[in-house]
Amino acid sequence: MSQKYKFPEWARNKVVYEVNLRQYTQGGTIKEFRQHLPRLKELGAGILWFMPVQPIGVVNRKGTLGSYYSIRNYCELDPAYGTMSEFINLVDEIHSMGMYVILDWVANHTAWDHQWVVDFPQFYRRNEEGMVHPPFKDWEDVIGLDYANPDLHSEMILSMKFWLNTCNIDGFRCDMAHLVPTSFWNEARVALDAVKPVFMLAEAEERELVKEAFDVLYNWNLMHVWNDLAHGKYTADEIRWRIPSEITGFPQGADNLLFISNHDENSWNGSEIERLGSALEAFAVLIFTLPGMPLLYSGMEAGNNRRLSFFDKDCIEWKPDKIAVLYSKLAHLRMDNPAMWSLQPKTDFQLLTTDCDDKILCYKRESAGGKVMVALNLSAEQVNFGFTGSGYQGKYNDVLNGIPVIMGDTPCFALGPWGYRVWEKQ
Repeated sequence: MSQKYKFPEWARNKVVYEVNLRQYTQGGTIKEFRQHLPRLKELGAGILWFMPVQPIGVVNRKGTLGSYYSIRNYCELDPAYGTMSEFINLVDEIHSMGMYVILDWVANHTAWDHQWVVDFPQFYRRNEEGMVHPPFKDWEDVIGLDYANPDLHSEMILSMKFWLNTCNIDGFRCDMAHLVPTSFWNEARVALDAVKPVFMLAEAEERELVKEAFDVLYNWNLMHVWNDLAHGKYTADEIRWRIPSEITGFPQGADNLLFISNHDENSWNGSEIERLGSALEAFAVLIFTLPGMPLLYSGMEAGNNRRLSFFDKDCIEWKPDKIAVLYSKLAHLRMDNPAMWSLQPKTDFQLLTTDCDDKILCYKRESAGGKVMVALNLSAEQVNFGFTGSGYQGKYNDVLNGIPVIMGDTPCFALGPWGYRVWEKQ
């Protein structure tokens, strides 16, 4: 499959970092968030995805502050965060640090009190009584848009262009992208790329979306596998047999987003610590080293173990945590070693075999002069194992422990419960 767009070259070695501006600081402002930029740069964040920053609807609002995804005006900044000038300056500063910015885009629905309800009432879906209505029963704070109207396409694209032209952002993360016709996204990608080449991330798994519109799709399937594995429902074989469909069979020229948390998962199903427990670090290694684009959510690097409130103020507690060191080492490995970049040939990823494959998952990635090998114990017991087959011999550096390793013809290792090793070829 060949795309009509081009995956941005600058995005190939990046880590996506989701910014929940409301909960990031006590004031939840752009000014306060800017103080975190040097730390995020050091962490290895490459693409900062800002959850919606537009004003939130008041009519049928949930909680005290409402849902970020109930938007009242597409082309304004919520004054709770600051001014548009402050956001423009923030984007400029992020760019100056070698990072990029994408904005969450909610194209399926708006708040009940969005300006379009008055200006363009024909843009909304209506029931048999001619009334606007929520897309789903429990989404009572929003009303659905009707993409059968071509004028909606034009107006929505104009709103997206506004943020490219005004703030020089680098693309969009598109909320519930599968609920919007693919034809719209295809049209939008052409129009947006005419302004500047953009990076497009879809919160969806439908692969038709990467034919013409998107660069990266969510991989919810694997995230659910992580949860089930951590609770003993599966063995390492579950990942092994899913590799062809989820990873190596993914369309050429596009990539999949790998994650253990995001704003939805954290708020509604629990933090990654709550869900994965002692297996957390092993799955962190997986999302950074399997072919794909890794995602970190606000607070993960601080070991946040709480479900952040979705509709009310609930500030992240920023504190040093050892997990930040792990994330940083993995992020910089992705940035620096071309074998770890998006869009490398699928044949450059290879599963390796051991004498304990029901518990141990091993693989290598070798491309463009770089080589990385990974071994994970996906069980709650210590495992002694040996490699079988070939393709691993040589001199390596243990990336996470900083020690040299020489692998001969029959290397053997011991990994504790949920243990892991990442080796980089010297």
